[in-house]
Amino acid sequence: MMQQQMNVQNQQATMQQPPQVISTKDSLYLTDMMSWNLLAMKKAHFFASQCQDQEIIAAIERAGQMHQRHYQKILSHLQNPNQPPLQ
Repeated sequence: MMQQQMNVQNQQATMQQPPQVISTKDSLYLTDMMSWNLLAMKKAHFFASQCQDQEIIAAIERAGQMHQRHYQKILSHLQNPNQPPLQ
């Protein structure tokens, strides 16, 4: 019985379409996600500039670019809420 309750709690319904209105909590979370990705991108760029090993520089720059893509993806979803996501 207890395992069934845990399984039900761990399963979440997936939204087929985004809601028409974003709650304040969701808006704050989106702002946080954008801030985290922007900060990670800036830190990666800074730390890459402090390195001398080209392999490490390339790896850190790739990480920074990943965070930049995440930032841009979130931003594009917020600017074009009616368009389906690009894959």
